[in-house]
Amino acid sequence: MKAILALEDGTIFEGQSFGAPGTCTGEACFNTSMSGYQEVLTDPSYRGQIVAMTYPLIGNYGICEEDNESTQPHVRGFVIGELARLHSNWRANEALSPWMKRHGIPGIEGIDTRKLTKILRSRGAMRACLTTELDAAAAVEAARNSAPMEGSDFVREVSTPETYHWEGESRAWKLPNPSAGDETNYAELPPVQYRIIAYDFGIKRNILRCLRQAGFDVTVVNANATAEEILAAKPDGLFLSNGPGDPAALTDIHAQIRAMLGKLPIFGICLGHQILAHAFGAKTFKLKFGHRGGNQPVKDLRSGKVAITSQNHGFAVDDASLPDDVEVTHCNLNDGTVEGIRHKTYPVFSVQYHPEAAPGPKDAEYFFGEFIDLIDNFRAGKYGA
Repeated sequence: MKAILALEDGTIFEGQSFGAPGTCTGEACFNTSMSGYQEVLTDPSYRGQIVAMTYPLIGNYGICEEDNESTQPHVRGFVIGELARLHSNWRANEALSPWMKRHGIPGIEGIDTRKLTKILRSRGAMRACLTTELDAAAAVEAARNSAPMEGSDFVREVSTPETYHWEGESRAWKLPNPSAGDETNYAELPPVQYRIIAYDFGIKRNILRCLRQAGFDVTVVNANATAEEILAAKPDGLFLSNGPGDPAALTDIHAQIRAMLGKLPIFGICLGHQILAHAFGAKTFKLKFGHRGGNQPVKDLRSGKVAITSQNHGFAVDDASLPDDVEVTHCNLNDGTVEGIRHKTYPVFSVQYHPEAAPGPKDAEYFFGEFIDLIDNFRAGKYGA
């Protein structure tokens, strides 16, 4: 079946449909990861977007339900160069195309994804329409009539409706070593040492797994949870998750986080990092085409070390708007944007990228340990508690 991808500037790509037939609109963006398409598809941070993968062959290892980052896909549509007709992976439960069809996600293959990426890099991310039903002119019109990402609040769509205690499988997967008497595929979990609350702005399961692997007992709450409710629970710390949409649109959430500054240790990532900046009184702005992929270089300004990181965001913190009592700790080496901040007197820090990867490198896993240090120092009274 023929499919069309139309951009709001009038650019048309024709290819073949896979996944579900139909029509969708959203912001077109690209991801440079060479693997991890399933994690991308099920990452709530992609709500409202049509994602193009720059790697040419997608679907070659199928779908493994254990690797989902949430209960369902969140992308509006999926754009690839070539769909693998056969997948090879002993863990796979299903092929990519029927899985997408079952979840109602349209896809297009056989287009020049290199050309699409170059357009989005030079002209910026733009609204798009992916369709098997409309002609080219109608698809362009549909793209132009769709809602822009600026001002969009998708957090309400992806946040958990009910508070829950994370009890999912969190053991790290590993290969057995029969010669040493190790027959299992999972590493043992450490005992729980800290009890924290995690705001669900679109949280990924692997973040919860990594928190548990670090010794945290995690209770996940809706994005509307108030500062009063959080503080009444007396957690050891507060975690602010990743999520979709424009951080500037979440003014009520900014106010709740602002009310907790200095009262408990806080660690934020991705959207949580941007929300924290707004709570400090800073501003965010929309990036031209965003940072999405598992190969983003970030420099730690404190140590000079460089990490290759996993990222997925279209907005960034305006460093010029940060107050004097907040320092920039990390920067992106590609464009110099803010990748980490820390308050100089409160027990609060955040990073723009994903320490838990999935997909991507694990260079930044040490931040979970920094969160532990923050909590220990707060308990010891080093922040005036």
